[in-house]
Amino acid sequence: MKYTLLILSILAVRLFWVQADDPKAGYHGMAGPTGGRLLVEVEPHMEFLVNPVTKKVEVRFVGDANIVLPPNGQEVAVTIGVGTSATVLTFTKDGDKLVSDTAIPEGDNLPTLVQFRAKPGESQVTADKFTLSLTLCPAGRHPQYACTCEPAKPKEQK
Repeated sequence: MKYTLLILSILAVRLFWVQADDPKAGYHGMAGPTGGRLLVEVEPHMEFLVNPVTKKVEVRFVGDANIVLPPNGQEVAVTIGVGTSATVLTFTKDGDKLVSDTAIPEGDNLPTLVQFRAKPGESQVTADKFTLSLTLCPAGRHPQYACTCEPAKPKEQK
């Protein structure tokens, strides 16, 4: 019994250290530099933002302290929707960001897949999958897809 408790204690401590060393932990609840969704699964990190006027997607690369880095050969593809009705957005460099060549499709709560290639010729990886909803989050600061509000805590059962 003592050995079981010892092993469980060691595993719990190890799990804590792994979570504490997670470089993405500091980005929880953080928006990108212009209020978009921060994608931290890739390096450099990316900000995904739908321009409220043009409805085009803007992608900015983000370094430490949420500082925008200029694009440097990275490639991004965004697929919005599913099946034959899916729209694939391609991007062109525009100053310190990449901008989609076309606007997002009409609708709300659209499945969205963001793929990233750090350099031409490298493998494409999935940067994020999420539901694209342009309605404002409860705090009203960002659209749902970029909400930084703390998730609702479940109510305690009596």
